[in-house]
Amino acid sequence: MSCGDPHETDCSEVLDHLYEFLDSEMPDVDRDKFKQHFQECSPCLEKYGLEEAVKKLVKRCCGHDEVPGDLRAKVMGRLELIRSGQTVTEPDVTVTPQES
Repeated sequence: MSCGDPHETDCSEVLDHLYEFLDSEMPDVDRDKFKQHFQECSPCLEKYGLEEAVKKLVKRCCGHDEVPGDLRAKVMGRLELIRSGQTVTEPDVTVTPQES
């Protein structure tokens, strides 16, 4: 996704780190670069708006449930693997555990 115009911050970098921006998990200097990019690039701004809306919807609909600590740890571990570029295999959910 790109508007085709050159930008100081490349579209692929913005989209790769969009959730870090949405979650305010990046330094202010990078947030400022992203804000500038959104002012210049309407496709990235549209993607940002869509992801922001989805995040708000999920929070409104599901934000009241307590997440079990082990689930959170598994999700965070999986995200770290993905971010590091490692291959993540999906468990086979069609296999039924055998009873003892």
